[in-house]
Amino acid sequence: MNTPPRLRQLEALMAVIHHGSMTQAATQLGISQPAVSRLLSDLGTSLGFPLFDRREGQLVPTQEVRFLQPSISRVLDLMKQIGDLSQDITDRRAGHIRIACLPGFATSHLPGVVADFLGDRPGVSFTIEPDRPERILEWMVGEQFDFGITDGFHGHPAVDSRDIDVRTVCIFPQGHRLSECKTVTPTDLDGVGIIHTKRDSEFFQDLSRSFQDHDAKLVTLIETRQFTAACELVSRGAGVSIVSELDAVQYEGRGVVSRPFTPKLAHRLSLVRPVLKQPSLLTLEFVEAFAQSLQPFKL
Repeated sequence: MNTPPRLRQLEALMAVIHHGSMTQAATQLGISQPAVSRLLSDLGTSLGFPLFDRREGQLVPTQEVRFLQPSISRVLDLMKQIGDLSQDITDRRAGHIRIACLPGFATSHLPGVVADFLGDRPGVSFTIEPDRPERILEWMVGEQFDFGITDGFHGHPAVDSRDIDVRTVCIFPQGHRLSECKTVTPTDLDGVGIIHTKRDSEFFQDLSRSFQDHDAKLVTLIETRQFTAACELVSRGAGVSIVSELDAVQYEGRGVVSRPFTPKLAHRLSLVRPVLKQPSLLTLEFVEAFAQSLQPFKL
């Protein structure tokens, strides 16, 4: 039974075929001529037939080698591709990242971060799956995604979390009386219909408490789960809202004006990933890139 050829033997064989000389092949491979000779001798023995004929001082491949040559070329090309891909993975230029996120992020801040990340990484691809926080937690626990962006996260033994507090602002349609304010307080919004997040959210509870502390009445106009929906409603003149500054900046120049909201309220984001799933270097690099993209908006 023939011994399978080694990669270095095949490289030596193709180098000699290309140059017609062991000396030139040795120079190309960066080894000595006797080393090339030994590689080819061992390869010929394992294959069971001669590799070259000598004609007019040139080494010419035998018919058997010519028959094998296309297959050998494919093997060497494939090994080069594997080597290049391995290097790309090491350099974090190739791989796949699966992200679960809040629905608003899929159409607001996240696409810009992903596009920048892909700029010099042509071998990288993404899956982005938006859903509610409860579902994102399920995916993290089940190790179905590499990374998640959520809020209202209270911890789980199977999930690693990094919390970031993002500033919030009051937004209103262009020309609204609040444009005269440098900052907006609950007193300024006393009795004004507000577009706000769901009542069971931590952010709404913080907002409601701030109104109570200022003896102001919080009046519900529209209740919605997403800040992006609130921004869209404000852009259409439906009312005013208090939202994450991260979402508000997406609507600059679209009929939406913002002012700092006092007292300061945080929208707490949690960057989560499965504890037991070993993250790739690429995933860790993206998580850091995403965290850095939030720095200008941190409370």
